[in-house]
Amino acid sequence: MIDVDSSQQSIFLEPLTIGDLDRVMQIDRASYSAPWKQTTYRTELRNRSATYLVARMGGDVVGYAGIWNIMDEAHITTIAVDQAYRRRHIGERLLVAILEEAVLKGAHYVTLEVRESNIPARALYEKYGFKVVAIRRNYYTDNNESALVMWAEDTDAEKYRHFLKTARQTLECEQIL
Repeated sequence: MIDVDSSQQSIFLEPLTIGDLDRVMQIDRASYSAPWKQTTYRTELRNRSATYLVARMGGDVVGYAGIWNIMDEAHITTIAVDQAYRRRHIGERLLVAILEEAVLKGAHYVTLEVRESNIPARALYEKYGFKVVAIRRNYYTDNNESALVMWAEDTDAEKYRHFLKTARQTLECEQIL
């Protein structure tokens, strides 16, 4: 069990390592009805187009996120936070970090799929400029729920870069308070 009294602990974002996989798998299984296999994460760690980050608090992994960067497009593959640490902007910090990574690698667009019923995630993505552009009917095999395909455009524009920088600074300041 994780000690959730984190009021005095800082959150650090770092690259995902093989040593983090057991903890990432715990969060994955608790967060998703169709979690990835550990072999999938191992493959992703060797994928030169992928970036995976973990959020650490007190040395423990409390969240993770991943993104693929392919030419001028990026695709968010996964993002999850341990249920005990949700509603503390950890997922938002991870999202900002992988979006900044995508922008650094030249992404003009960023895309993702999200469950139609996942209102909190959809609201977070909309805050960062994502818009629903399509629906993938019966996308999720566990319950045949549809996925919303969301896109953020012009992520390489100076205005978006500034938006991300300001968001990161705000989130870091909130952590200090």
